[in-house]
Amino acid sequence: MNTPKSFAALRAAWKPLACRFCIFALHHAVLARALCAAAMVAVSLLAGCAALPDNVHRVASQARTDVGDSALARIAAASLPEPDGATPEIPDVSGVRLLPDGDQALDARIALTQAARHTVDAQYYVVTNDTSGRQFLRELRDAARRGVRVRLLVDDLYAGGDDEMLAGLAAHANVEVRLFNPLPVRSGGPRTRVLLSLHEIGRVNRRMHNKLFIADNSFAITGGRNIADEYFGRSKPANFIDMDALLAGPAVRALSASFDAFWNGPMSYPFEAIAAGDRPAPAHARERFAALVHGLGRFMPPANERDALGRGPVGAQLARGRVELVSAKVRVVADAVVQGPFASDASGSVEEAGGPQGRESAVMAANLDLFRTARSEALVVSPYFVPMPRMIEALAHASREGASVSVVTNSLATTDEPLVHYGYARYRSALLKMGATLYELMPTGEPHTAWSDTESDRGSLGRLHAKLAVVDRRWFYVGSMNMDRRSAHCNTELGLIVDSPTLAGELADLIQRVRMPASFTVSEAPLRGGLQWSFLRDGRRWVLHREPESNWAQRLRWSLLSLVVDEDFL
Repeated sequence: MNTPKSFAALRAAWKPLACRFCIFALHHAVLARALCAAAMVAVSLLAGCAALPDNVHRVASQARTDVGDSALARIAAASLPEPDGATPEIPDVSGVRLLPDGDQALDARIALTQAARHTVDAQYYVVTNDTSGRQFLRELRDAARRGVRVRLLVDDLYAGGDDEMLAGLAAHANVEVRLFNPLPVRSGGPRTRVLLSLHEIGRVNRRMHNKLFIADNSFAITGGRNIADEYFGRSKPANFIDMDALLAGPAVRALSASFDAFWNGPMSYPFEAIAAGDRPAPAHARERFAALVHGLGRFMPPANERDALGRGPVGAQLARGRVELVSAKVRVVADAVVQGPFASDASGSVEEAGGPQGRESAVMAANLDLFRTARSEALVVSPYFVPMPRMIEALAHASREGASVSVVTNSLATTDEPLVHYGYARYRSALLKMGATLYELMPTGEPHTAWSDTESDRGSLGRLHAKLAVVDRRWFYVGSMNMDRRSAHCNTELGLIVDSPTLAGELADLIQRVRMPASFTVSEAPLRGGLQWSFLRDGRRWVLHREPESNWAQRLRWSLLSLVVDEDFL
């Protein structure tokens, strides 16, 4: 049900208050429940007791396995390298390639969509109505016109303003769009929709943070990127520094099993059932969609372009019939749709998580287990880093075993979530005392605002968004999960634990060569106490004794607000 038009003026008048109110509602469950009781009458009157529809009809579907005649299936088979020292194919070994650069990450998704002949499955937290989002959805439409079955699953938190775009795509034959855990109110921005959903805040607080793309059940892409300009180096004034992985082999089937679990789960609603009241006629919806995507050029990086790891575009390699992949054992780890998290290995089997793993989700538990194995080096990269006690214990254990522990995250100057930054700031001293080295990304003006100097975001603010961990230059994690408590307890997440000295070494070198020199090093001030931030510029070492690029009012505002927000929801 939509917000009544009579409420529009009031909503605009109290938008600044709504912003603050929404922060509390999303991040502090206890406060949200208290506010809910007081606000229930107002919510009931203004939103008309909005609720999700009952008795929704869902047609179950699964990933197709009869794709052997697909060109992508043949290319995937040709691209799988033989493991070192082995001649027969080893069934639990997949092919993996890292995608550090935004333009190549977008090219890979578009090229795979254009090459697909049977199915395209896409699962994202955010699909934005901007140039990248419209290009991506246009390719899905064009694939459907060729007879490809397209399934698109989007979390509903940020999808409320994009109903026209999603309705236009869903109106095409061979396309089905579903929304994960819809909010009961369709219209308005995320803040307004959350405020008018306080009567269901317990449910609304669980979001699908997964990022996954699968073509012909033969190639898959997963990692940290959503579908929006800022994830592909195409936005001003800020872009996200991120990382994805491209896979072929057994890991793709495990990822398809994860997609199917979400697609067929009780929290995924057909778009038609949610937006039924405002749906235009199918022909009109298709016309509006065509107008939205009209005039968009074909995005294609130069065939001779090399990314930060020295590899060429995926699209050009697909055209040649072989994609450059590295053999690796891959464990796919995915959180459950509703209850206790589950984990799946690369062969596609599923096991329930529980017991000694405690409250943490499957993806977080897998990372904690990985940290505990470190004996020489543990590198952790996360844009939002709010460690729980078990994470601190796991990193401290690695440090006691002789491993150097390094954490790379955003500074207050580069983060887009200041409240989360202050949640992390409480633990800086404890992390330093246990032997960790802390790096916080420097803002614009410093070198290497991305993983590669060839990316198009030079001159814009680089914000870290990659979620990575490298252990002993043999294992690494890449996925959607931030190293914070919201990811551990509220969101659903998806990630890979990869056993590959080649790729782990490349990733560790990239972090140490590019990200660490472009970051403040945080340490204890030796004489005056407190913390200090040091960095090199023009061959000279500089030291700051307060949060860089901030003033006292900002620091006071966010530090006080962080005191009343439950860390479990940061």
